[in-house]
Amino acid sequence: MLANYNNDPWDIETDKITFQELYELWLEKRAAKLGKANQTSLKAAYKHCSKLKNLKYKQIKSYQMQDCIDSCGCGYSTQGAIKNLFGHLDRFAMELDIVSKCYSDLLTSEPIPETSKEIFTNEEVSRLWENEKLEWVDSVLFFLYTGFRISEMIDLKTSSVDLKIQTIIGGTKTAAGKNRVIPIHSKIQHIFQKRVKQSKSGYLFEHNGKKLNQNQYRLTFWAKIMERLEMQHTPHECRHTFRSRLDSAGANKVCIDRIMGHKSKGTGERIYTHKNMEELKMNIELITN
Repeated sequence: MLANYNNDPWDIETDKITFQELYELWLEKRAAKLGKANQTSLKAAYKHCSKLKNLKYKQIKSYQMQDCIDSCGCGYSTQGAIKNLFGHLDRFAMELDIVSKCYSDLLTSEPIPETSKEIFTNEEVSRLWENEKLEWVDSVLFFLYTGFRISEMIDLKTSSVDLKIQTIIGGTKTAAGKNRVIPIHSKIQHIFQKRVKQSKSGYLFEHNGKKLNQNQYRLTFWAKIMERLEMQHTPHECRHTFRSRLDSAGANKVCIDRIMGHKSKGTGERIYTHKNMEELKMNIELITN
């Protein structure tokens, strides 16, 4: 009896299991190992596959999967998530001997468009410094010298700033990006000191003593700065600019990934390379203007 149970611990009738049943089993047994953002994306993708939920999984063909992608009415991001979901389910189904081939390998989705992000020029960075006294310009400089995302900036608390050793603990979104410790560039240390001293809510960037609202920041504060200084950029382009400036200055690739909250691609870089804070400080200070 024990051998039979170990052979099939989840009591699955492979011939009868439906798309929905496999998805729910995958959620329970496999999805928890994925990052929160990835889980959310795949759960949203499942909603576009409702037409398949009652079909036996082993009878579903690639053209039916492809139809879910083609008829979702969404762009490349959602299409990619649906394709990704089918890939996860196919691999899980093969593991359970429900199917013997992955039809998801035949799927296509709209390609990721080439980035249209424009980095800040050196002249624009200089113009920002010349107008540092203007309200909220310090937030743009914060982005340009930390590489933080707007959501990370808004969530940053004063308690996460160590003015003694000049470091910040912050970051969200990915496992590599969460609660990363990065050095504060010497050019913006005074911005942190001022913001920490003035904070009433406990957040580094606040408005009227309350946590900053992202839409308000984008549509009011950011938009006014861009109009006043005759620039056309998004907050996320600061992050692209920061990485580009580090790369142009010759910063170490692993240090760049650590500061940005990215996972290094090379296995050796991920496992064997350890960069301490002094190395990160040295690399971030390579940005001199």
